[in-house]
Amino acid sequence: MKYRTLVASLLVALGTASAFAQTTAASTVQRDVNQQTRIEAGLQDGSLNTREAGKLEKEESRVDQLQAKDLKDGKLSPRERAQLRRAQNKTSQDIQAARTNGVQGNPESKSSERMQADVQRNVNQETRVEQGVQSGTLTNREVGTLERGQSRVDRTEARAARDGHVGKLEQAGVQHKEGNQSEDIFVKKHNARNRKG
Repeated sequence: MKYRTLVASLLVALGTASAFAQTTAASTVQRDVNQQTRIEAGLQDGSLNTREAGKLEKEESRVDQLQAKDLKDGKLSPRERAQLRRAQNKTSQDIQAARTNGVQGNPESKSSERMQADVQRNVNQETRVEQGVQSGTLTNREVGTLERGQSRVDRTEARAARDGHVGKLEQAGVQHKEGNQSEDIFVKKHNARNRKG
């Protein structure tokens, strides 16, 4: 009887730890969604210009790289979680500062519209990843791999916007990376590694 109680207690503890780890991964990805949404809103209302959005995407790339590194083993330690939170807080502050610095963008310019479309796709991709964590179709390790891919997308966007203009060819390069990322998300969400399936 004591053995069964011990085993049951261990299983509950492991399940709780696993659920906490998943919740933590989901919350970091949800924060990515929120920050990308704020960048897009800034482009749409003109409080961010294309160059500023590119700089913010470079920061998002670094956050995604950090998430990828931290989730490589499938876990987020308290130290990793704190480091990631600090990086996300810094990016959040930089988004706020850029949106309120008085520099205006033209949301109706072709360049801004291209950047808006690319950032909206970031929002969609990160939302799909977050939903995968919540539904159990993505493991933390898979989330880490996907965040590495999202980092590449963000870097490509940052390079395209660094001169303050995103041209058609630059957007085509971004869209190519986004297409690869979309396929990776689909494959990982539908493979046999899901936790609940």
